[in-house]
Amino acid sequence: MGREGYVVPVDPQMGLSVGLKKKAAGSRSWILLDSLGEGTVLDLDKYAIMNRVHIHARDLRILDPLLSYPSTILGREKAIVLNLEHIKAIITADEVLLRDPSEEHVIPVVQELQRRLCPGNAAHKVQGDGKELGGHEVEATEDEFPFEFRALEVALDSICNFLAARTTELETAAYPALDELTSKISSRNLDRVRKLKSAMTRLTARVQKVRDELEQLLDDDDDMSDLYLSRKMATPASPVSGSAAAWFPSSPTVGSKISRPVEQAYFMQIDGTLNKLTTLREYIDDTEDYINIQLDNHRNQLIQLELFLSSGTVCLSLYSLVAGIFGMNIPYTWMDNHGYLFKWVVILTGILCAVVFVVVISYARYKGLVGS
Repeated sequence: MGREGYVVPVDPQMGLSVGLKKKAAGSRSWILLDSLGEGTVLDLDKYAIMNRVHIHARDLRILDPLLSYPSTILGREKAIVLNLEHIKAIITADEVLLRDPSEEHVIPVVQELQRRLCPGNAAHKVQGDGKELGGHEVEATEDEFPFEFRALEVALDSICNFLAARTTELETAAYPALDELTSKISSRNLDRVRKLKSAMTRLTARVQKVRDELEQLLDDDDDMSDLYLSRKMATPASPVSGSAAAWFPSSPTVGSKISRPVEQAYFMQIDGTLNKLTTLREYIDDTEDYINIQLDNHRNQLIQLELFLSSGTVCLSLYSLVAGIFGMNIPYTWMDNHGYLFKWVVILTGILCAVVFVVVISYARYKGLVGS
């Protein structure tokens, strides 16, 4: 195929062939899926891609895995440029080019595209707005739905399910870890929750990017209309047979009205995933607040213990002071033949120290420094 280089046909019923797995390790590997769901692996350079789908180099850079671009859905004159996490694709009115088809998370997308694009495999209905389509109620199967919308739906469905699955895995690991942390605060549990919180923050950012892109797309009718590639390619001279003719109205705004239900459905799904992550974040924040309260309570108990020990130390110091005075090697004439004074000094000094201790603790409780 000239500049397109290496080609490997792919059986739509068998998924990716062995030749695909061997060759597609490079970043320039693409798989081409046509309207019949048949796949062909191509080794294309950027110039061959640009000439094939008629996009600019700046649009192709969005799909470069070496560059960190946010989630993007761009409608161009003859193609849709799609960058959603691991799904990096170019959709035209009659074919899909998907990058790195041997990548672990991309293989299910390829298989789903082959299944959904193959005629006769889609059975669910697509309900149109009768007033928007010339006053007639339009009901068509997915096979009759424009090709680019079917391919875009597969990509959105795959990315939403992928992020939802990652969220479910995170929830499954996070909630038990948080409950265990509340019951036993340890370095191991704290480190485990820290890692889960970091993973949640990264996943939330990824979900937020996809949601923001869908929201921005839904808010702009012009961008929605740009996704309707079949309308752009349809001309009065080109015959359109069968029920597919209903999908080529002359009004450019119809494109946004036809594609809007698709994007809205997946926007609601990704928004639900984001709400789950938000709930998990709130649960983590509540757990952190609870742990901080526990730690503050333990800290207060330690302060109270320190106060008791300090008060006891002061009282014992008074006792030691009296003992030190009477232990000095100083002659006291009044001590002669008065041995009974020893026990009274000991008793009275002990009582005095106890009274001082009680007074200090009572004053601390009166001031609210220790609990009642």
